[in-house]
Amino acid sequence: MPPRRRRDEAPRRRSRRHWPVIALFVLGVLAGVALWAYSPSLPAETLIARYANDRSKFIDVGGVRAHVREQGDPDGIPVVLIHGSMGSLHMWEGWARELSNKARLVSVDLPGHGLTGSWPRDEYTIEAYADFLEVLVDTLNLDRFVLVGHSMGGAVAWTFAATRPDRVSQLILVDAAGYPRTGEAPLPIRLARMPVVGDIGIYFKPERMVRRSLSEVYADPAMVTPERIRRYAELQRFPGNREATLQRARTQEPLDPAPLKRLDVPTLIIWGGKDRWVPTADAFRFQNDIKGSELEIFEALGHNPMEEDPKATAAAVAAFIKPITPRPALPPEPPADTTVHPSVVPEKD
Repeated sequence: MPPRRRRDEAPRRRSRRHWPVIALFVLGVLAGVALWAYSPSLPAETLIARYANDRSKFIDVGGVRAHVREQGDPDGIPVVLIHGSMGSLHMWEGWARELSNKARLVSVDLPGHGLTGSWPRDEYTIEAYADFLEVLVDTLNLDRFVLVGHSMGGAVAWTFAATRPDRVSQLILVDAAGYPRTGEAPLPIRLARMPVVGDIGIYFKPERMVRRSLSEVYADPAMVTPERIRRYAELQRFPGNREATLQRARTQEPLDPAPLKRLDVPTLIIWGGKDRWVPTADAFRFQNDIKGSELEIFEALGHNPMEEDPKATAAAVAAFIKPITPRPALPPEPPADTTVHPSVVPEKD
């Protein structure tokens, strides 16, 4: 009877012969998954046709073709609306309807968002967005205005108000960013900051991540509609937006809230009581740090209260904003001395 060891050797030899086939099968599966998950940028013209409307216009702001909408009363109080990270000007449409008889509403897609895309400066920090905002309002000939910011856009708004207080008549912060987070960064941010993983990951289909994010953003699950998921996902695929998002995740430093204590601008703080992204405790920190500020908490709403209940939140805005008084005129400069003096004054005897 032959030794058992020799009988066992045959299967091992057969398995060694089959491992290249198994490896090829595994590689094929991985390649198929990669091809299924890969989503290239969509044509800009297609997305503009789908998500712009008759109130949209595209203007040059600092070298970028920015998507802007002006709505409401052209003679009303100018109100500039700044969306948050991964958002777009579409989130302000409810307020545009509710406030159209009182205000001139200006909304914009920030660089790296919506239908604006990347810009030549190629910076996507809070400070860079505040500079962009200054060029925008100068381009639109807005001297003083009410400034509204949501989430990351809230950080842009209070940074602008802290550094250009003469331009902002009133400030409205909606579930705004402002205070450093403790603990580990969210998983998408950690993945984006990883070399190679972040560079490849931004080109995967965003729908699943969008659906998960929106389910956390809204307190009401009915807000997570297929149309909203599609819009968020497709606007991420506007040329340049995903690369800008990756750069922002890798370059944005933690915010310094110290300037909030120096703000001297009438401020309204609006917050969703069920915000799962920015804790309600931050609303009270803003109220404590910004002297004279007012706070309105909508207990049943989430991170995007202006979308979940535009009527109630816009009513709070309408009660807060006041007509804008022009900036005091600077005193006239004294007339230049046109007397011609000799180049050399003769000495007295």
